Amino acid sequence: MPTVIDPEVERQEILRHYRRLLRTAKPYLKEGDAKLIKKAFNTSLEAHKEMRRKSGEPYILHPLAVAQIVVEEIGLGTTSIVAALLHDVVEDTPWEIADVEREFGNKVARIVDGLTKISGVFEYGTSEQAENFRKMLLTLSEDVRVILIKLADRLHNMRTLDSMPRHKQLKIASETIYLYAPLAHRLGLYAIKTELEDLYLKYTDTEVYNELVNRVRQSRSARNRFIKEFVLPIDDELKAQGFGYEIKGRPKSIYSILKKMRKQNITFDEVYDLFAIRVILDVPQEQEKAACWQVYSIVTDFYQPNPDRLRDWVSTPKANGYESLHTTVMSRSGQWVEVQIRSRRMDDIAEKGYAAHWKYKDSGAIQPESTLEAWINKVREMLETNNSSALEFMDEFRQNLFVKEVYAFTPKGKLVILPDKATALDFAFEIHTHIGLRCLGAKVNQKLQPLSYELRNGDQVEILTSQKQRPTEEWLQYVITSKARSKIKEWLRDDKKSKAEDGRFLVEKRLELLGIEYTPDNLNRLLAHFNTQNSQEFFYRIAIGQIDGREIKADLFDPAIEVPRSPSMLEPKAFDHEVQKIRGLSANMLVIGEQTDKFDYTIAPCCNPIPGDDVFGFETDEGIVIHRTSCPKAVQMMSNYGNRIVRAKWTEQLELAFLAGIRIKGSDRVGLVNDVTRIISNSLKVNMRSITIDSNDGMFEGQIMVFVNDTAHLNKMIQRLSKVNGVLQVERFDSSARS
Repeated sequence: MPTVIDPEVERQEILRHYRRLLRTAKPYLKEGDAKLIKKAFNTSLEAHKEMRRKSGEPYILHPLAVAQIVVEEIGLGTTSIVAALLHDVVEDTPWEIADVEREFGNKVARIVDGLTKISGVFEYGTSEQAENFRKMLLTLSEDVRVILIKLADRLHNMRTLDSMPRHKQLKIASETIYLYAPLAHRLGLYAIKTELEDLYLKYTDTEVYNELVNRVRQSRSARNRFIKEFVLPIDDELKAQGFGYEIKGRPKSIYSILKKMRKQNITFDEVYDLFAIRVILDVPQEQEKAACWQVYSIVTDFYQPNPDRLRDWVSTPKANGYESLHTTVMSRSGQWVEVQIRSRRMDDIAEKGYAAHWKYKDSGAIQPESTLEAWINKVREMLETNNSSALEFMDEFRQNLFVKEVYAFTPKGKLVILPDKATALDFAFEIHTHIGLRCLGAKVNQKLQPLSYELRNGDQVEILTSQKQRPTEEWLQYVITSKARSKIKEWLRDDKKSKAEDGRFLVEKRLELLGIEYTPDNLNRLLAHFNTQNSQEFFYRIAIGQIDGREIKADLFDPAIEVPRSPSMLEPKAFDHEVQKIRGLSANMLVIGEQTDKFDYTIAPCCNPIPGDDVFGFETDEGIVIHRTSCPKAVQMMSNYGNRIVRAKWTEQLELAFLAGIRIKGSDRVGLVNDVTRIISNSLKVNMRSITIDSNDGMFEGQIMVFVNDTAHLNKMIQRLSKVNGVLQVERFDSSARS
């Protein structure tokens, strides 16, 4: 029976959410802000009036919820609230960015534009996903509010994931744990990061999640009694010393409990730190550090601390701005308890991350060059200097999101924060690229250490340099930071280019001495003789002495010696041009599918061409063999047997089936092969010749040979298969390239 919708009930529900948003935002609003928020709300309401979410509720409730998270849980202001209310209007309605800018100004329009550019579901392991990820980071380095609103959007989508079909739940949840939870962590949004992780577990391992939720719920009353008893002496002493404070008992997240159980191979009952005690102090900023240590002294007067579990992020904050003093103490009942001590300001930054960081910066409460701001600058630098592929960049960046930091100092006491396991060479590049490129070694705590020395917390590092020092390929094994790796690679690339120029000069001089002209044909003879793929590699090997220039002798250029041209890849037009040069401009064009009565032809099994591919014919005793122009054998055949090459193209009326290969990779699961074969056979009505699937360590790789009509048919199949849950990569392959 269809659901009956009562417009008045829906209108009241929408107004209730809107009024709640205004109440929450009221303390932060300036004159005119409420009017602007109302205008954005009415605009979004009108734009989305015909739209509903998968749950059936009015779509406007989603932007209202995102705006609520933005102000209540992240602590952003009016501009962000307005952008959150409008974040889907450009993507889902006729509104354009120019309309947003005209009605709400440039700042809001820029944020909405950034949100529109990174919309949609990321497909893990695809270059398209990686490019979207790079776009997201570009918006982070330009205006971090784009990412913060995107995180709020993702949090609400995860909270309302029940209405989505199962395959969408898995895809969105997996993307969340892969990308959004690490970003929330790196931006200091611990509450959001924790909820995203728990929701991921809820939808990907529901049974385990529900069991752990029940176990935590069952232990709540005993836990509350324990906390009350534990904090009693601390509470009395804090009052006696006149502190303004708040004490909370914070339960451990479901996701982190499971992670600890699996990592340590223990049961739920063996997880000793199911909760932490948090002491929040109301003290002026200039007294924060002293007050935290004073409270630490009070806690450890009552309970024995574990010296290995002291973490001082008050003196040295984390790179995302997190400040707190952590200790683990033994209760009177013999249970270990984590105690976190921080000021109200520190707690605000810990909960709301980057937004709170900027709030305190604007009020003069923190230094402009904060560790979090430095991290944002590093993101910008990575985007500017990284030359790796988009996929490599995404994986490299993501690995750095959760990485621990090591804190080292220059001789003048300047703090340098690097990823854990960073080396003296990483430190040198962090100080300055020129220092890194000239680094000989380091004095660490007054003791000489090599480039590969792994830094430890508190190390004082003095970099030793020499103008004669030059980077080597080996240096890439000594560094882990993106900056150091990209700068070393850039230097090596430029150095190779420079040395190749020197090598070219030596070759020209050698040929001049032999009385031989330097020509492309003569250079090809040298490349073939010394087995090098290209001229730069050849010249470089000459310059560094890997090839002795004295081995270049006159008899290498004897016209009687036939030297094959080095195989390479030609574009289809260039290939056709070469054929015409060899066979003449009037060379006949074989139209495959129209002249079968005149020519016998077969499809080359090495590259399996299909209609839509650029192709050529190769004359053999058995008839003409059709190859793709991108076939690995193509240029070699044209070089050695140019007179047997036939220009060819497909007829537009051809309706035949051709064999093509597809390689598919992903995470293994029950029923995956059935899903793949069902799409190929049932949905696309394609015949399969063979299918092989290999599975290892939870991952699978398969090769499927199918009969298709043309490239459009094949591309449609690849597109459909890439959307199967668990599939990470689908690509065409030549049978000659099969592993």
